[in-house]
Amino acid sequence: MALRLDRLLASQGPWSRKEAKGLIKAGRVRVGDRVARRPEERVDPLATPVFVDGEPLAYRRHRHVLVHKPPGVLSATRDPRAPTVLDLVPEELRRRDLGLAGRLDKDAEGLVLLTTDGELAHRLTHPRWKVEKVYEVLLDAPVGEAEARAFAEGLAGFAPAELLPLPGARARVTLREGKHHQVKRMFRAVGRRVLRLSRVRLGPLELGDLPRGAARALSDDEEAALYRAVGL
Repeated sequence: MALRLDRLLASQGPWSRKEAKGLIKAGRVRVGDRVARRPEERVDPLATPVFVDGEPLAYRRHRHVLVHKPPGVLSATRDPRAPTVLDLVPEELRRRDLGLAGRLDKDAEGLVLLTTDGELAHRLTHPRWKVEKVYEVLLDAPVGEAEARAFAEGLAGFAPAELLPLPGARARVTLREGKHHQVKRMFRAVGRRVLRLSRVRLGPLELGDLPRGAARALSDDEEAALYRAVGL
């Protein structure tokens, strides 16, 4: 699969096509054991290694980055008024076409996935695929079996969801759809207010012990499990 060299660089790193052309013309790009000079040169990255400033270009058709979003950070890739989840992604993991696979409210925290695969993002967020999204919440008062039954039956116009009461005023909620403010609105319907909300799982992806504000690439196993979960 041969690609234009400038397009290859732009698809795999933080550079625009114009910036990629500049790197090539400056002699900073090597294809195999020779310095590349032509942006239009076609290269098969699976057959021939490419280097930028001596560092190998790790080719992947798509990139997927898991971010632990803190409260106050926007689920967006660009905003002039506030920090976004893309701002948390280190330079070596960035690609210009990274987009969101689902959002969290500004005051919420937890797992957010960025991906360059638009079809994957669509399936992860579309109710048809019933991808589980798991949240841990802190409430203004405890919940019990009555609230769990109400969630299981569906309420406030939402599909049934699983509610697991936890010690104190905490609970875990599992959704298979992801409508606007859904968790908060479902709890409001049973007379509770959400004080803190954190997404801890998206399909097969677990937030785990990733520190708040940190980001990491998915492992090969995680990527494969994610695609299986949505039939890709």
